[in-house]
Amino acid sequence: MLSQERVQLMTKMAAYEENEGRKYMSIGNYFRSDYIGLQTIKSIICATIAYVILFAMYIFYDFEVFMQDIYKMDLLEFGKNVVLYYFIFTLIYAVISYIVHSYRYYRAKKSLKKYYHHLKQLNAMYDLENRK
Repeated sequence: MLSQERVQLMTKMAAYEENEGRKYMSIGNYFRSDYIGLQTIKSIICATIAYVILFAMYIFYDFEVFMQDIYKMDLLEFGKNVVLYYFIFTLIYAVISYIVHSYRYYRAKKSLKKYYHHLKQLNAMYDLENRK
């Protein structure tokens, strides 16, 4: 026989699994350092792609002026500045990514801890009913 408490708990758990639980369970399968490291590496790759696109847009915006000035400028200094700006851009992006994904991991673990507590409650309800 189904108790009302058990049905309510099972409904709450099913709603969790259907919505945010799916996302949090995939995060919960990782160790903290693995999840944050993987997401930070993905962010660095995306930052590199974004920087290349932004740099290309900067060059192509005024390409004629750039081509006229290319013989007047110090190319080594220009290259150093491009690389320096790349490292600064990527470092800032990686730090922000680290903070965001640390928070997401913390939130997922906290949510999953609550979910597992509900599972234990449900199991205790089944055990209590089976003993009767």
